[in-house]
Amino acid sequence: MSRRILITGASRGIGRAIAEKLAAPEITLLLHGRDTVALAETCKAVQSQCAGAVKLIHDLATEKGVSNLISQVGDDPLDALINNAGIAVVKPFREVTPEEWKQTLGVNVTAPFLLMQRFAGQMPPGSSIVNILSVAAKTGFANWSAYCMSKFALEGFSQSVQELREHRIRVINIYPAATNTEIWDDVGGDWPRNKMISPEEVASAVVYALSQPQNVTVENITLSNAGGNL
Repeated sequence: MSRRILITGASRGIGRAIAEKLAAPEITLLLHGRDTVALAETCKAVQSQCAGAVKLIHDLATEKGVSNLISQVGDDPLDALINNAGIAVVKPFREVTPEEWKQTLGVNVTAPFLLMQRFAGQMPPGSSIVNILSVAAKTGFANWSAYCMSKFALEGFSQSVQELREHRIRVINIYPAATNTEIWDDVGGDWPRNKMISPEEVASAVVYALSQPQNVTVENITLSNAGGNL
């Protein structure tokens, strides 16, 4: 029976890079995204290399979207849950609308919480939960208040799920510095994207952590730019 791995936010960027690096004959990839066309491209890129690629098109900003995703994933256990989906609202905090705040919380905090709560009980010993956090989970940045809030929140939550240890479920947190993904397309300013970390480099860190023996947890990986972060 193939191992099942769920990746949220797999349409493009880091999520797609993780899917491409994890694709293998013994793996079934459950790939979530909101962009139907981009998600289909990810599935097409990996399906010949893995046991199966299942499209999960749901909006994680709403609890209904999360529950629909959970229903589609079904009752078979997951070997890895990769919480990668995330949104960023970048503007002065006084301009952040209640709706933007709620949406950021929904995708970046509530969805990972609900997915972990639902699936952890069925995950076998030695399985893994990977949270794609950010250096913004440890340091606040001007105009990124909602995003930083959400990453700090997921950081605190993931540090607190100690009961998973007794079930030998590994919790792996990845903290990339600025990564060259589509998230920057809507961020004002002149950002040197050629100096950013690539999605593939983040994906390689995930693969490394998952490849360790079942009794070894690489709990925290921070990826920085060797020349200094932006």
